Amino acid sequence: MDTEILNSYSRINHLNVSRETFLDFENYISMILEENKKINIIGQKTASKKAIIDRHIIDSAQIIDFVDLNSNTTTDLGSGGGIPGVIVAIILKNMKNNMNVHLYEKSYHKSRFLRKVSEKLKLNTKIIQKNIFEIKNLETGTIMSRAFKPMPVVLDLVFENFSKYKNLIFFMGKSGNKIFEDSKKKWEMEYVEKKSVTNEESFLINIKKIIKKN
Repeated sequence: MDTEILNSYSRINHLNVSRETFLDFENYISMILEENKKINIIGQKTASKKAIIDRHIIDSAQIIDFVDLNSNTTTDLGSGGGIPGVIVAIILKNMKNNMNVHLYEKSYHKSRFLRKVSEKLKLNTKIIQKNIFEIKNLETGTIMSRAFKPMPVVLDLVFENFSKYKNLIFFMGKSGNKIFEDSKKKWEMEYVEKKSVTNEESFLINIKKIIKKN
């Protein structure tokens, strides 16, 4: 494989991802760039191969250590173009882990794109073209939330709509600390925090339990 390709993913070498994983990432990026000419899969600011690798692939891949690998399913809230759900599914496939990744995306066009990607890359996903806020008694292992809705909205959604889950992963940006501190006024949380590998001002939160304060 091209050394340049391997170097571009060097920040996730510690995850022991295989060469096949990188090939799947490359195919996925090509599909995003092609589809982005027709519909807005990702914003134009990050619509270049380098930006997709740095801002989306590596950023999403770093959560694999937080994903509960013993569950039957993991859930991506508002998957959009599959970030982070498709990226996690690619890693799981190459780890030979058969967990099913549920991608919730209410947009018809984005859901169709997710099906196309899943088919081409032979991913173990289930694309659910529904508004997740309207579905109750959901059960899953890990829940992932990246650029979906603000943290308080997602916490309410998980509390109201999920009857069972293992953990909840948030991607937090520059203003993340304030949002997180504000959320802790309403919720008691059992969590672990981890610095992002893609941005010094960003961090990840892995929440094991939430309890609504009175």
